Amino acid sequence: MNHELPIERIMQTGLLTCESDTPLCIAARRMADRQCSSIVVTREGKAQGIWTEHDALAVNFADPQAGQTRIGEVMSQPVACLHLDTPISEAALRFSAEGRRHFVVVDGAGLPKGILSQTDMAMNQGIEPYLRLREVRAAMRQRALVLQGTQLLAEAARSMRLSSCDAVVVKCSEQELGILTERDMVRFVAHYPGNTPIAELASRPLLSVVHDEPLITARDRLLEQRVRHLAVLDEEGNVIGLIGFRDMLAGAEQHYMQDLRDALEERDRALARSHENLQLAERVIESSLEGIIVTDPSNRIEFVNPAFSHMTGYAAEEVIGKTPEILSSGRHDAAFYRQMWEALKTNGYWRGEIWNRRKSGELYLELLTITAITGENGEVTHYAALFNDITHIRENEERIRKLAYYDPLTALPNRRLLEDRLQLAIRHAHRNKSRLAVVFVDLDHFKQINDAMGHAVGDELLVMVADRLQSRLREDDTLARLGGDEFLILLPDLEEVEEVTRVARRLVDAVGEPCIINGHEFSIGCSLGISLYPDDATNAEALIHDADVAMYRAKQEGRNAYRLYRTEMNIQDDRQRALEAALRDAVESGEGLEVHFQPLFERESGALHSAEALMCWHHPVLGSIPPGEVIPLAERAGLIVALGDRMMRMVFAQLSEWCRASAEPVPVSINLSPRQFWQQDLTSKIAAMLADHDLPTGLVGFELSESTLLDKPLQAAAVLQQLRDLGGEITIDDFGTGYASLSYLEELPVTTLKIDRRFIQRLDGEQRGSAAIVAAVCGLARELGLRVVAVGVETEAQQDALLRHNMDLIQGFLTGRPVSAARFASRYLVSRQGEVTEEA
Repeated sequence: MNHELPIERIMQTGLLTCESDTPLCIAARRMADRQCSSIVVTREGKAQGIWTEHDALAVNFADPQAGQTRIGEVMSQPVACLHLDTPISEAALRFSAEGRRHFVVVDGAGLPKGILSQTDMAMNQGIEPYLRLREVRAAMRQRALVLQGTQLLAEAARSMRLSSCDAVVVKCSEQELGILTERDMVRFVAHYPGNTPIAELASRPLLSVVHDEPLITARDRLLEQRVRHLAVLDEEGNVIGLIGFRDMLAGAEQHYMQDLRDALEERDRALARSHENLQLAERVIESSLEGIIVTDPSNRIEFVNPAFSHMTGYAAEEVIGKTPEILSSGRHDAAFYRQMWEALKTNGYWRGEIWNRRKSGELYLELLTITAITGENGEVTHYAALFNDITHIRENEERIRKLAYYDPLTALPNRRLLEDRLQLAIRHAHRNKSRLAVVFVDLDHFKQINDAMGHAVGDELLVMVADRLQSRLREDDTLARLGGDEFLILLPDLEEVEEVTRVARRLVDAVGEPCIINGHEFSIGCSLGISLYPDDATNAEALIHDADVAMYRAKQEGRNAYRLYRTEMNIQDDRQRALEAALRDAVESGEGLEVHFQPLFERESGALHSAEALMCWHHPVLGSIPPGEVIPLAERAGLIVALGDRMMRMVFAQLSEWCRASAEPVPVSINLSPRQFWQQDLTSKIAAMLADHDLPTGLVGFELSESTLLDKPLQAAAVLQQLRDLGGEITIDDFGTGYASLSYLEELPVTTLKIDRRFIQRLDGEQRGSAAIVAAVCGLARELGLRVVAVGVETEAQQDALLRHNMDLIQGFLTGRPVSAARFASRYLVSRQGEVTEEA
């Protein structure tokens, strides 16, 4: 601690002030909002009084109007002031002598410039060594004031004031304790809660610390939890006291005074024995927690203290007579030491950070101060050096920097750091008239693996992919992780575009190599988008956007490939946005939307079994847009829920119309997207629609992709059962393409499996694997009592191939394409008299 520093260096400059006619509740509210412990009452700019948290205990909480009292009537006056230039040492003496918690700091004109509290003194008096060496019980209050939770607020405030307590423990119940503090009282003045039992007002839970833990632990916990008091517990968990910053201050002051008293007694004994002042100085130096070295004018070490030996590992006899060069780390050149000695000769001191080496060889960073000691004639007689090991402080700062600029999983730069580097690279490329590239990398099908195998395997896979990508890049390239399964790469100083494409091919090949984790082998690919400076854009944001657009083009065109950004991609992006806007209008108005129905036939009899509802959209410019494009467009635009609701209303209305007409409808299945399925009110909404249209039971079924059920199978089973209770069929679509466990089928109340069209369309070829999969699914379904649908039957050969399998239903262009409601009724529906209006 430097006692010669003025208090201006440590005071709080954010001074909170008010006029004397300010209502007490308003002043308290400002204190609570700013989390200040005091407010200064001023008139014409000068301090007239002060009101503190402790003064809040004097408020009569039994009186609802007490908060309207003018602050000038209850403030403490006159105000205790200190001048800006007052040394910290003198301020510390006045705090102790006058027993105050605050001083108003004023300038030469008497105008308030800040506030100085006991806490400010504590944070600037170097008490951390004391906190490390002492246990909690050495500073805690031996008896904590415990109040019953039934006690009223006014009584509690009076008890705290009479007991001079700034915090009390509240017994809220037999099992739970809380705490009430002076700062809480300020809040109650600001927002009067009524003279209520304090059990309702106490802060809970009561945070605690064990009595034999170091004080530094309690200090850190107070800072981490942003509280001012902790309960002190014994070994059995009983509350035996309280501790806060104030207690640590008092303990540190008492410890300081005790050490000072001991030193003075030692000095007196030394003076009585030999009248030598040097002995006392040596003892003080030896007890210092800072390392101290004293050298002669030739820089030969004459003295070191125990702290020096503790930090460096060298005993005194090993270094006396030698120079401090024995500690040299080799990290600093001759110019560094030359500047140090020049500063010493010019200013008489040097202060800075320097790397040194311990006896063990370990490097450490120290904050070093060297002072030239001069004799009566001004000649240098000694050099004194004081130092502290600050290695851990710098390591913590480095960790914080890494959290801000690096991805914690892969240790790669994050988006923030990459954008900084990209901006620098753009300026460099502009000066040198060179190219650079931004590559946007997105892993293909990562989500399915992550969902199926768990996040731990997913994280390990991301680290493996990051290592592979890094190994295929040049030394000056930057690989960053944006989050999830997205990466961004900066390739500076390019001569030609072919360099980028060569790198892109290496990256695609690297990611595509088999991955083995925990005995499981995965095959994963990636889609890359590339933008070039200055060809495509001239700023960082635009380059990243263009690379993103190109990446999506790579996904659309087959995945596991790369694409370069071109202007036509922007045109495609504009078209996409226009389509989304037009679809949003269509969903709101219903204009251009039409439900088509595709029939499903029984394989053996050929009879019509049911239909699948599909949403079509007629765009005023682009014409008819099929369901395969409408649904992905709605999902990207965030319209899938609204579109799904409109589709259900249209299907229910059509079924109701068929029921009223002479035709007898067949069951219709409606596809549910994942976002629709996980709506909390889905089943109640569907039940209301069924009731509104007075539809018979079993006329409406629902289809879901198996990936919808992967994340939460138990919750999905509950929703499916609710849908099943409405009487319709439940179908899993595209079965066999996901990563679901087959054991889920036993738990899920489904009725039908649709085999994905890719397996069906390969049956008429030479791929025996598809036939085996179809056979396996049919056998599994038969054992579980489920119906099986062959989807995508387009040729006679495929239909003939299905004869070898126990298939129930057929759906595809061979048997019937999706058609409008009117066409479906005229072609397929049977009249109530049993006549077909038109042959299929």
